[in-house]
Amino acid sequence: MAGRRQWWSLAVLVLPVLLISVDMTVLGFALPYLSEDLAPTGAQQLWIVDIYSFMLAGLLVLMGTLGDRVGRRKLLLTGAVAFGAASVLAAFSTSAMMLILARALLGVGGATLMPSTLSLIRSIFADARQRRFAIAVWSAGFSGGMAVGPVLGGYLLEHFWWGSVFLINVPVMALLLVAGPFLLPEARDPNPGRFDPASAVLSLAAMLPVVYGIKLVAEHGFTFTAVVAILAGLALGALFVRRQRKLDDPMLDLKLFADRTFSVSVVTNLLGVFALVGLLFLIPQYLQLVLGFSPLVAALWMIPATVAGIAGAFAAAQLAKHFRTSTLVGGGLLAGVAGFLVLTQLGAESGLGAVVIAFVLVGGGVAQSETLTNDLVVSAAPPARAGAASAISETGYELGGALGTAILGSIATAVYRGGHAEGTPDAARETLGAAVGAAAHLPAEQAQALLATARAAFVQGVHVTAWAGAAVLLYTSVQAFVLLNRKKNSAVRI
Repeated sequence: MAGRRQWWSLAVLVLPVLLISVDMTVLGFALPYLSEDLAPTGAQQLWIVDIYSFMLAGLLVLMGTLGDRVGRRKLLLTGAVAFGAASVLAAFSTSAMMLILARALLGVGGATLMPSTLSLIRSIFADARQRRFAIAVWSAGFSGGMAVGPVLGGYLLEHFWWGSVFLINVPVMALLLVAGPFLLPEARDPNPGRFDPASAVLSLAAMLPVVYGIKLVAEHGFTFTAVVAILAGLALGALFVRRQRKLDDPMLDLKLFADRTFSVSVVTNLLGVFALVGLLFLIPQYLQLVLGFSPLVAALWMIPATVAGIAGAFAAAQLAKHFRTSTLVGGGLLAGVAGFLVLTQLGAESGLGAVVIAFVLVGGGVAQSETLTNDLVVSAAPPARAGAASAISETGYELGGALGTAILGSIATAVYRGGHAEGTPDAARETLGAAVGAAAHLPAEQAQALLATARAAFVQGVHVTAWAGAAVLLYTSVQAFVLLNRKKNSAVRI
């Protein structure tokens, strides 16, 4: 049974989770300021948001395996240094491309943090029920960061420049570096086998061309370059899988996917976060640029959703004692479906109530399901492979977030562009933030007309995206009900 030291260790492990969620949510509030200052195109704006998650997803399996070899605590502390340095670079970026590069480096640093936290929880908490509660705390930390990040970021944006939102990462990393060596135990695989650099290169090389192709499709349709990029990425992915099957010590243990509960849980993580993060990309812009709230006020209106997320995580740990895992996971996702349907009623002049209700349903429901699926994933792996298993879970999580921004964000952007009439300035067609900036330099009557058109087009994009998110979560819910249909407390007996 875990003692006081183990629970203090958990508190330290929640720090990187808080940081990651803060970084994800605060950027959405800074986007309007980035659009005015750095003038990114629509594609660059999406890259600023999601290059971090794609680099993270591409490197997580490598870093999880590396943590099993060199030590999970050592990798965690090394990543803290890298993440803090990249945060400073992002804060003082002077162009959209520089910020994209800084966000990519943040992804590299972040890839060392996430698998280490979840795998160390697996090592520290041997008791299944305590581990499930610890994972609930870990998940609640993610939701808590969603509340702290926007409020803190809103305050900073009202008093300082947009780069200050990245500097809040630095003190969190400093605290982790001070407390980590004293409270966290070291853990590694005693027999890790041979490391394969080619697999590491293939895992990242397979992902980036596919993502690039998806973005090109969203921008220009199915061009030759887009199709070639996607096919090249898929081909490299096939080579990666083939190589893993032949290696005695694969970087990605494909045998884990033979367990139906493990594989379904990973897919559930991916699709649940896919829908949630797509929402996080759009709603902060809606609150600020459509309803006209300041960053701090907009952040405060998102707190109810964060409270629901924390409640959903802890409720999952308690309800799992009495109900089937499949029922809880599927039910949480159905709540998310209801939330997305509420968003289809959003208006260009009013919709605050719909935003709050929708975010509470989606945030609470997804948090409930993700807590249980993460427990299923880490419980399926032997302790020596906890880093690799955690990395697979986090890869699904981060890839889902990145794809949510890329695909749902691209859908919203395409609808937004189609909602403008001929004669609209090209910059105003790119993003709503750019339209607001352009309106500031127009006569009052022209500015009002441009803003009305741009806001209506943006809301239409939210509607289309909400229908897509509802469809994704409905499928994921049915999948969970059917394929996770085991006896009560299945999470503790895997």
